[in-house]
Amino acid sequence: MQNLPRQLFVTTALPYANAPFHIGHMMEYIQADIWVRHQRMMGHSVDFVGADDTHGAPIMIAAEKAGLTPQQFVANIAAGRKQYLDGFHIQFDNWYSTDAPENHQLAQDIYRALKANGLIETRTIEQFFDPEKNMFLPDRFIKGECPKCHAKDQYGDNCESCGAVYAPTDLINPFSALSGAKPELRQSEHFFFKLSDPRCVEFLENWTQDGKLQPEVANKIKEWFSVRTNPDGTQSEGLGDWDISRDAPYFGIEIPDAPGKYFYVWLDAPIGYLASLQNLLQQRGQDFNTYMANPALEQYHFIGKDIVTFHTLFWPATLHFSGRKTPDNVFVHGFLTINNGEKMSKSRGTGLNPLKYLELGMNPEWLRYYLATKLTSRNEDIDFNADDFLARVNSDLIGKYINIASRAAGFITKRFGGKLGAISPDGSGLLDTLREHQEHIAAMYTQREFSKAQREIMLLADKVNAYVDANKPWELAKKEGMEERLHDVCTVCIESFRILTGYLKPVLPALAAKVEAFVQCEPLSFQTETALLPVGHAINAYQHLMQRVTTDQLDALFEVSEKKEENPAATPAQPAQSAIETIAPTIGIDDFAKVDLRIAHIVHCEAVEGSTKLLRLTLDAGEGKTRNVFSGIASMYKPADLIGKHTVLVANLAPRKMKFGVSEGMVLAASHADEKNNPGIYILEPITGALPGMRIR
Repeated sequence: MQNLPRQLFVTTALPYANAPFHIGHMMEYIQADIWVRHQRMMGHSVDFVGADDTHGAPIMIAAEKAGLTPQQFVANIAAGRKQYLDGFHIQFDNWYSTDAPENHQLAQDIYRALKANGLIETRTIEQFFDPEKNMFLPDRFIKGECPKCHAKDQYGDNCESCGAVYAPTDLINPFSALSGAKPELRQSEHFFFKLSDPRCVEFLENWTQDGKLQPEVANKIKEWFSVRTNPDGTQSEGLGDWDISRDAPYFGIEIPDAPGKYFYVWLDAPIGYLASLQNLLQQRGQDFNTYMANPALEQYHFIGKDIVTFHTLFWPATLHFSGRKTPDNVFVHGFLTINNGEKMSKSRGTGLNPLKYLELGMNPEWLRYYLATKLTSRNEDIDFNADDFLARVNSDLIGKYINIASRAAGFITKRFGGKLGAISPDGSGLLDTLREHQEHIAAMYTQREFSKAQREIMLLADKVNAYVDANKPWELAKKEGMEERLHDVCTVCIESFRILTGYLKPVLPALAAKVEAFVQCEPLSFQTETALLPVGHAINAYQHLMQRVTTDQLDALFEVSEKKEENPAATPAQPAQSAIETIAPTIGIDDFAKVDLRIAHIVHCEAVEGSTKLLRLTLDAGEGKTRNVFSGIASMYKPADLIGKHTVLVANLAPRKMKFGVSEGMVLAASHADEKNNPGIYILEPITGALPGMRIR
């Protein structure tokens, strides 16, 4: 196979450092890791880097609520990355941070180059300011009533109810999601990258439409260059200028010669790709500028479809007009849905927690293979279906692939001293057929058509199993005078298994390493056609390589309750009568008045180490201080889902000393009487307008 070495620089999108990885991250990293591993098996040189995206107001605010500096906050998040990456055999050459000194220097150097090129200008704009927090508010920290459909409690940039897009100033009765205060419009000087400059427009039209991007992505981008009428009747006027600055207080990189001004996180985040690479090269003693100046260097980014704008407009323009290399391609993938398109929700049993997957002892290569059977070169959503997952792993990996070795290896060890034999013409023909597909399978990996590659590999496995069924080694072993034929057939099986393992190696790297040790062969690659092992080559005794998926494992992963399924009438919309708790005995108004119920703002929420049920809530009940309250709602809520919301606190409940600390009150929540058969616990959330400290009467 012809193989001219290439120099590749590959990245995935940088995860925001405010939460652990989710399954969407794992899908993207596995996709990129498979591609990188294949490129290396082709003999190419690849530098594969990632980093945490650490800047921005959300992280600054979350750190403040946690009583940490932003640097401490993101360091805690970063400390948890390794278990995910190692667990799923994802091998970045370097994992770094956008708050690293390399990124500060690179971002400021790039900004200076853009400014020298006449592409930076300042303008005075109006935006909302929180007078209590003394800061300008990002759009997502402004809430109010949607100006289109009038839904309450909507964000400052778009309505989650009707999908309308608007400016924060369009909201009805806006309020700060941080303090609840009514925001004020104030003026501020902001810095803009002039994407509307004719030079930028011409460059981006050419760069995005020259055939490098996926057709569906290029077609969508093309719309952004032309004046058009939107569905709501407004006019879009092509490329607009990009606001790249934010005002202090802000956790980010300072803009040179502009006190109190910081780069908007999306300006410095992708520069983090270069910073991570620079740090890797420094560790090796290589020069970053020399590396990037190599005309043969190819640069690729794997991203999700939600950040196409930043990576196909802002990022290439930033690079090009600062005198740097632009990406050779941006590979865009869709979203991952769960069980026939359902939105991931732990409370409905449709979430897929990657760390829980590993903690349950589920094989990470089951997931790698399953995702590979779904991933294509197109920007399409893919679905994780539990039943399909079980069937594909057990049928393909175990029933078709692993089965080839398990049906033959024992005979080689017991009957032939662990040594391979001679191969007859029919076996040679089968092996030739397998090897003839190598170049085609390699091309599909290179083109990111992973699903097609896995399908073709399993069709080849079918051919091998048909050969096994036709020759029946278990029957040959019982017949006199068939020793030579048995040795021949089993040798063909082991050689076939080795060839197929090479084809699966980008997807199943850990399993491939075990097979290489079992067969005692050189590392499998795509560089040259796989040569057959010589007669008499010794292999090791076979040990089982992979277990089957069980329904119990999937039930545990998705928290499926068998008893809930036995009672289909007990749905959230119409619970079984037994799920409704009997009304308590009547009390007087004086009894009720003894309970002091207050509106409380959830300023922070986190999981409790050592407990699967509890969350630790930090509450502001208008007392000038915060309270620490433990609540057994971890089965229903992720901490990030609760931060910023309001709830109801029993404020005069005596503090309770618990294993994990002192709980200074109790938040109110609703549940069924029979929680075992009707799981679910729901905290109370007051309607918009209620403020921390207000008493419920």
